[in-house]
Amino acid sequence: MDELLYALPDLAATEALAQKIALQIRKQDSILLFGPLGVGKTSLARALLRAVCHDPAMEVPSPSFTLVQQYDAPNFSLYHYDLWRLQDEEELIELDWDDAREGVTLVEWPERLGSWLPEDSLQIHLSIQSKTLRQAKLIGWKDRLSLLS
Repeated sequence: MDELLYALPDLAATEALAQKIALQIRKQDSILLFGPLGVGKTSLARALLRAVCHDPAMEVPSPSFTLVQQYDAPNFSLYHYDLWRLQDEEELIELDWDDAREGVTLVEWPERLGSWLPEDSLQIHLSIQSKTLRQAKLIGWKDRLSLLS
């Protein structure tokens, strides 16, 4: 299985996908959220963070200005990156990318990682299908992708 497709007609479907992914996350994983502005990357990131931290009411601010937020999940630290404002991939050094990779990294706008893009990641490509329908194409995690179906 090389990829999985999910229809995301509403927030409940996005949260259900996040729950499935959260159950399979392991220390040192990277989850990369690709897609245009307004496609739902932040909504998926919030749902995933809440699922991993077992706190459905957890406050999850967008790291648009700080570029990274750290969360303490039960078994690892999770680093939520929003790289929209990243000017150069070398800035990742200042954002403790190497240390973050010891935990779990969740990245919005991973295109900006350049040569730092982790090969062993779960890539989630989000696209707009209609005014209310989104689609998620999952690629990667060869040993676990089938568990997400």
